[in-house]
Amino acid sequence: MRLFAIVFSLFGLTIMASPAQAVEEPRWSLVYEDGPFQIRDYAPIVVAETRVSGDRAGAINEGFRKLARYIFGANEPNRNIAMTAPVAQRQANLSGQRIAMTAPVAQTGSGQDWIVSFYMPPSMRLEDAPRPLDQDVSLHQSPARRIAIVRFSGFASQDNLERHAQRLRQNLAARGQTALGPISYNFYDPPWTLPWTRRNEVMVEIQS
Repeated sequence: MRLFAIVFSLFGLTIMASPAQAVEEPRWSLVYEDGPFQIRDYAPIVVAETRVSGDRAGAINEGFRKLARYIFGANEPNRNIAMTAPVAQRQANLSGQRIAMTAPVAQTGSGQDWIVSFYMPPSMRLEDAPRPLDQDVSLHQSPARRIAIVRFSGFASQDNLERHAQRLRQNLAARGQTALGPISYNFYDPPWTLPWTRRNEVMVEIQS
């Protein structure tokens, strides 16, 4: 998979850390679990986002570049920010639609808009976050949310994402859960990670 390959070569970044230097993740507590399907309660967290147009793979590469520049010092006061995981991606023009009415996850037309997100370290407050120098990068406070997730390994191919997004929909339907907004993708690993050790997720906010 070519995901992030250019970015990793430019910045020498690795998301895969040793246990002693584990990359931070958003804080959450487990509410329910059934195999790869989970419901989690996420704590509030500061998020850096950028909006990119194009096909899914190209959009996440471009979004990753913009956000990586921000955390590596393209901010005021030229301060490095610790890398966290995952990198998140969602379709920008599906906000507000319920899950049963969304377009297929396989939609990757050249005119599609995507939101690519980095989570800031959980201890960071919005008022303390460095100001992005790139006007395409914005910061906001994500509130506490209840999230439904399906985890899977392997490459984050479009077929794999589509198949697990459908599995997420089926789990929600079986539990009578209501989705709020579009499905998002979470990617945790650099491109050299072996397929069977990769960690990917499809997720959507649900009513608590």
